[in-house]
Amino acid sequence: MSDVRVRFAPSPTGYFHLGSARSLLFNWLFARRHGGKFILRIEDTDRKRFHEEAVPDMLDGMRWLGLDWDEGPEVGGPYGPYFQSQRLALYPKYAQKLLDSGDAYKCYCSSETLEQMRKGQLQRRQSPGYDRRCRELTEQQRAAKEAQGLVPVIRLKAPLTGQTSFHDLIRGEISVQNEQLDDLILLKSDGFPTYHLAVVVDDHLMEISHVLRADEWIPTTPHRMLLYRAFGWTPPLYAHLPVILSPTGQGKMSKRKTVGADGREYDVMIREFRAAGYLPEALFNMLALIGWSYDDKTEILTREQIIQHFGLDHVSSAPAKFSYKKLDWMNGVYIRSLEIDDLAARIQPFLSRAGLDADADTVRRITPLIQERLVKLADAVSWTDLFFIDELEYDSAWLVQKKMTVEQTQQVLAESQQVLSSLPDFDEASIETALRHKVEEMGLKARQFFGTLRIATTGKKVAPPLFGTLAILGRQKVLKRIAQAQEMLTS
Repeated sequence: MSDVRVRFAPSPTGYFHLGSARSLLFNWLFARRHGGKFILRIEDTDRKRFHEEAVPDMLDGMRWLGLDWDEGPEVGGPYGPYFQSQRLALYPKYAQKLLDSGDAYKCYCSSETLEQMRKGQLQRRQSPGYDRRCRELTEQQRAAKEAQGLVPVIRLKAPLTGQTSFHDLIRGEISVQNEQLDDLILLKSDGFPTYHLAVVVDDHLMEISHVLRADEWIPTTPHRMLLYRAFGWTPPLYAHLPVILSPTGQGKMSKRKTVGADGREYDVMIREFRAAGYLPEALFNMLALIGWSYDDKTEILTREQIIQHFGLDHVSSAPAKFSYKKLDWMNGVYIRSLEIDDLAARIQPFLSRAGLDADADTVRRITPLIQERLVKLADAVSWTDLFFIDELEYDSAWLVQKKMTVEQTQQVLAESQQVLSSLPDFDEASIETALRHKVEEMGLKARQFFGTLRIATTGKKVAPPLFGTLAILGRQKVLKRIAQAQEMLTS
């Protein structure tokens, strides 16, 4: 394991999503666990589906999750360049080697011919696939087609008999009958390689030792073995990771939105988790447990613990369901573990984006009041907006608590105003002592008195702890809001 070199090699066709992040994380953990190298390579040869924001979005998401790379974009390394589009000169010569060895052949079939072929096969209820009509063309036949201006693709010449086998580090021995394998296109007519050729060439040249990828790619692995054999190269070791199921367990997790058991749509993009206020520590922990486990009970693990214990022997071959409910719980655990200054700093950007003019000192004072109540950082907006707005909007009927009259409510407001305006010190302890004494004096239940005062000063039925809230709001703002409530009751 001293020479472990793993890679994450995405195609930049969309935003960075959960499935990619889990595969990336397992590769990163494997490299860090074994003191190896983690390589980031961008497989951007599919120009039709290329998304210009995909790479910046992924790099930003990786940094947010704390997943650094030893070689790749912005870092460099001895095996670069790390964008396949910058390596295009490499692939034709390797395709030519396969032609020279008889392990590949030129195919002149047009897209129209292939479509007609496919339709005919479907009509005959045959599995669609290339029928190998160009596989045994003579040199004269090829020359004639090229004289017509036809530009060929290069296809793999898969064996027609026998079987191809490989050992999967998670699933054991896997064998496929060669008659089931297609003659895949390796080099397109425009000189661009397909994924199948480029990935083998690049993995070999970059000395990749292990390939950890989603199990949906198992059907392509026999083709990889054939290419490695044709080139005379030793293939890396393969481990196919369990597919991530949707929260309902019905089908694979979508790459855009997924539907939960409650029928709601949930985010799957890393940028969306970040915007919703999930902590990178929590999502890191959650992703690590999708298909891997330390034991049958431990769910909260630090980054260091996960690195220390990660191994393929504890990766399951069974599909793994993603639970948003568990992620919410886990995120709450991590939020409650943060130091106040740290949490306040993380909350601040969410308040700013919500348009709240929230100064850092006030946010720091509010944070202990709401820390236990937060599931996501974005929740802080609804808990704290009352501190940063001038006028409250609420139904005046909320002021009148259960089994209270309007007159009693007016008395509560008047007595509260008198008590709070005369306090020498407007701090939490002084406020609580004076108001609790007033509750006893009036013979009301605490929930009645404080329910009215909470609505009057926060405009919310559920708000941060009342006495701390009043102290942070300050005497002037509290008295102004009580006066507003009194006016609402009399109008």
